[in-house]
Amino acid sequence: MTQGITGKTGQFHTRLCREYANGQQCFVAGVNPKKPGEQFDGIPIFATVQEAKQATGATVSVIYVPPAFAAAAIDEAVEAELDLVICITEGIPVHDMLRTRYKMEGRKTRLIGPNCPGIITPDEIKIGIMPGYIHKKGRVGVVSRSGTLTYEAVAQLMALGLGQSTCVGIGGDPINGLKHRYVMELFNEDAETDAVLMVGEIGGTDEEDCARWIKDNMKKPVVGFIAGLAAPPGKRMGHAGAIIAGGQGTAQGKIAVMEECGIRVTRNPAEMGKLLKSVL
Repeated sequence: MTQGITGKTGQFHTRLCREYANGQQCFVAGVNPKKPGEQFDGIPIFATVQEAKQATGATVSVIYVPPAFAAAAIDEAVEAELDLVICITEGIPVHDMLRTRYKMEGRKTRLIGPNCPGIITPDEIKIGIMPGYIHKKGRVGVVSRSGTLTYEAVAQLMALGLGQSTCVGIGGDPINGLKHRYVMELFNEDAETDAVLMVGEIGGTDEEDCARWIKDNMKKPVVGFIAGLAAPPGKRMGHAGAIIAGGQGTAQGKIAVMEECGIRVTRNPAEMGKLLKSVL
């Protein structure tokens, strides 16, 4: 289901997602509390997530709700006990996400985002804003904090004849849902994934935490890239969470930990695809 389906962005991307692979069968409901009973391109619109779930059986939602209301939209999906929520919205206030993350503790719903491009399993389904045509089915998993670097990585892989099993854009906000490590655990158990390309950014310690888990648990090769190598302290690069504070979260520090844990890391974003191919 699409929360915010009647807005310009929600309409545009829902239509594109429906046109991709199995999307026609997968996108079955929209949510807008002011327009229940209406339709968008034949998709019924409901007043609440719970009503949409009960009527259609939908277990996943994608959110294109404006920033001031997006955290509440996530809360509603969590209350309805959906399996997965993908929040595309950028600019959600940090305090709103703090409350939402607290409310999610102990609940079954997984969150991807906010401020992310979404998720795609090529030739099957895409949920989000990534251009479907650049993806092809293959056996390389991609997990990235950066939407544009996800597209760049995919383009490089495709140029080398390497398709993707699934690409997950986890978003670059300081408070978000699934981290690198959790997605890496899923790739580790996925029979259709042979190797993983991990793209990180300055700020936080998520990449380091994931690298240490990889060292002890990962059964498949992983290569990486960290954006923001030249970022000075106190500055951020694009995403709200990509900021160096207190000397922590630097690209150099992340790369050092990743390499110590056996991950091959390129300093050049133009070499991500070649590095991945070299480890296969």
